[in-house]
Amino acid sequence: MVLGLGTKCYFYSSPIICKSTAKNNHDHAAYSRDASYIKRAAEIADNSAGFTSPHPNFGCVITTSSGNVAGEGYLYAQGTKPAEVQAVEAAGSFSKGATAYLNMEPGDCHGDHSAVSALVQAGIARVVVGIRHPLRHLQGNAVRALRGQGLQVDVVGEDLQSKIMEEARKSCLLVNAPLIHRATSQVPFSVLKYAMTLDGKIATTSGHASWISSKKSRDRVFELRGRSDAIIVGGNTVRRDNPRLTARHGGGHTPIRIVMTQTLNLPEEANLWDISDVSTIVLTQRGARRSFQKLLASKGVEVVEFDILNPREVMEYFHDRGYLSILWECGGTLAASAISSGVIHKVFAFVAPKIIGGKNAPSPVGELGMVEMSQALDLIDFCFEQVGPDMLISGFLQPVPDLVPIIPSEDETFAIDPTITPYESSIIFFYKTWDPYGAFSNFSPHPIQMPEGSGDYVTWSSAHKFLGVNDPVAKDCVEKIKSAKSPEEAARMGRSMQKQRPDLVRSDWESLKIDVMYRALKCKFSIYPHLQSMLLSTAGSVLVEASPHDLFWGGGREGEGLNYLGRLLMLIRSEFLGECSTPSESPCTSL
Repeated sequence: MVLGLGTKCYFYSSPIICKSTAKNNHDHAAYSRDASYIKRAAEIADNSAGFTSPHPNFGCVITTSSGNVAGEGYLYAQGTKPAEVQAVEAAGSFSKGATAYLNMEPGDCHGDHSAVSALVQAGIARVVVGIRHPLRHLQGNAVRALRGQGLQVDVVGEDLQSKIMEEARKSCLLVNAPLIHRATSQVPFSVLKYAMTLDGKIATTSGHASWISSKKSRDRVFELRGRSDAIIVGGNTVRRDNPRLTARHGGGHTPIRIVMTQTLNLPEEANLWDISDVSTIVLTQRGARRSFQKLLASKGVEVVEFDILNPREVMEYFHDRGYLSILWECGGTLAASAISSGVIHKVFAFVAPKIIGGKNAPSPVGELGMVEMSQALDLIDFCFEQVGPDMLISGFLQPVPDLVPIIPSEDETFAIDPTITPYESSIIFFYKTWDPYGAFSNFSPHPIQMPEGSGDYVTWSSAHKFLGVNDPVAKDCVEKIKSAKSPEEAARMGRSMQKQRPDLVRSDWESLKIDVMYRALKCKFSIYPHLQSMLLSTAGSVLVEASPHDLFWGGGREGEGLNYLGRLLMLIRSEFLGECSTPSESPCTSL
């Protein structure tokens, strides 16, 4: 499970209630069978954790009428083959008349119907869905499509009701808790992690803390990091510990490092300023130490200024940046501020069987203003697990939210306040594949076939910047990028090589990259009719790639980016609409 991280975990309390009103004639044996396979789908949905950046987790299990598993699959990364397609391919002819169990309703990318089509074309007779998709623009679409094709679709908690099914549904909620929190709360799912002694200290009075917990516990922390988009620490942690904050798993996803500091009183030399393997972002108050900001920028460290630097503002910012999951590894002062701001959803506390004492030794959580025990924050769905000599206590500070938040629709908002109308918006933002217009993203699940000089068609990738370079390292990098398992990994390899060996980038790349991207996008929206229809439906709107950190292809945080991806899409849209008088003109000159 995505949040349990252990094989022997004892749970207490149950805040997640699965409401339902439908009735059915399922017997106990059928419920048990359905529940076990839904739990299995949720379990395998988590298989990519640590290898790719956090994304909606999909798992699919196909069983025959006799109850045997015929095929399984899970989504590896955004833009890769859907879980349902993998499971159908694995099951082969056994798919006909079979039952497919899905932990979540399909819908990784709007306009992509390959998951539904795979189930229908394979002859699946029944589909059991753990939860509906939490994102409003995707919720219910696949269920309706499957039922429209004549398949029996049972949604847990709606069509299937029992205590055992409630537990199965709970596993589906937990494995996608980050996505659900994003959909309902507009902030990333945040986990506070700390290690402390038996007497509640995270360091000695001198500040020494290496090591409180065991190696097994520290290895578990690396797993937690690999499941996160980013790790947050405060300035005190940088000054005192000089951490690296790497995942250290020998490959795969490495989270961004984030430092929160009001004063920017940080050392000029620190491990976090080495961005050869992974980026670092420093968040600070507007106007703080301009000269030091320039120093960090010269090292390649991104600095983001806030008018008011607090955890709530920071989490809303990273929600806009597309992050799903954040790991807080900060000291007590920042931890208390994050808890008070209501942005911490779960806690992982590693308790070591050691006592160090010390009146002034720091504790994991600073002042919260509580004067009575009745004010204490109780963990829910908490569990205990022994990790080496340590005890891991984990639990939620906030329950996983209801999947259907009570948020007024655009029409309802207009009825309440006629000055706010959904028809005035002329800007459409896109970034992650699961956004409403995520199909415009280069990570969307639509492989681009482009003609080469030989006349053959090849799948476009981020290897173009190294093509033609007469160096064995560049040639090896091109092959690795082409064989990457996901667009995300291909892009990561390209960025990493460009940072480490900028001399391997072809000399004409800066003058060619816009044209290369234009041709790739033109192919993409010519090959896929539903994508072209989506693009044409945006006529009259400005398209903005909402990456706040990519100031070339994206629009930047405050519109300071060049937004070349959005501009290319608008050019192609004009060509499809016949509005461009010279459609063969190079985008390099027409933008």
